[in-house]
This record gives sequence, C-alpha cells and structure tokens, in this order.
Amino acid sequence: MKSIVFVTIQFICLGVIAVTGPLIARPPLWLAVEIAGAALALWTLWTWRLGRFNVLPDVLAGAKLVTSGPYRFIRHPMYAALLLGALGLVGNAPTPLRIATWVVLLIDFLFKLSYEETLLAMRFPEYDAYRLTSKRLIPWVY
Repeated sequence: MKSIVFVTIQFICLGVIAVTGPLIARPPLWLAVEIAGAALALWTLWTWRLGRFNVLPDVLAGAKLVTSGPYRFIRHPMYAALLLGALGLVGNAPTPLRIATWVVLLIDFLFKLSYEETLLAMRFPEYDAYRLTSKRLIPWVY
C-alpha cells in the first residue's frame, strides 16, 4: 500500500508540473537542467536493461542489484532525473503552485527512496556495502 501511495503522489506532482507551464524550458540555465534530467533518465533506462524496470519501490522477484552506469554514483538516478527535469520546468515558469508541487515531489521521493532502500537491504545482503560506495541522489554529496 505504501508503494502505491508514493507512486500516486509522484504522478500527481509530475502531472501538475507538466500541465501548469511549458514543457520545454526557454532560458539556457533551466533548459540545461531539464536536459541534464532527460540525459540522466536515458542513461538510467539504458542501464536498466541489466535488471527489470519497476515504478513501484517494491523489489521484484528475480530482481538483480544494479550497481553499474549511473548507479555507480547515485543509488536512485531515476528519482534524481525526474527531480532535475521537473526543476527545469518549475524554474522556467515558477509559480507558488509549481514550486510547492516540486517540494512535495522531493519529499515524496525522499520517503520513497528510504522505504525502497529498506526493502533492497532486506533482499540483497550486499546492499549495505553498496551504500558505502554511492550517494542517494547527488553524486559525492547526498
């Protein structure tokens, strides 16, 4: 049930950001942030061919722990990619609603990734060692 709540909030937030402003940022800074998010998402999707995709934080049966590609640097690259892309959109056309929605998205992802990491640690004995070699969302920082 937790997983569905996290993902529902995530999709609502992304939807609100998408429909309340332009989908392509215009100023170079915000466009660069949006492109960085898209590039990280594509790199993550490419890496996922090694494992199996799941939008829910639940660990699928037969799942493999992926530690290559962007996962060498951060444990949740798709969350980082979505946050970056959404930040580019919000920064391009900031309104109180869009800013608040992005903050809710960030909080949702922080809870979701904490929950997911608990599940991953229970499923993969090597996850604790992997946590020591990578950050959650921002390389070398957090």
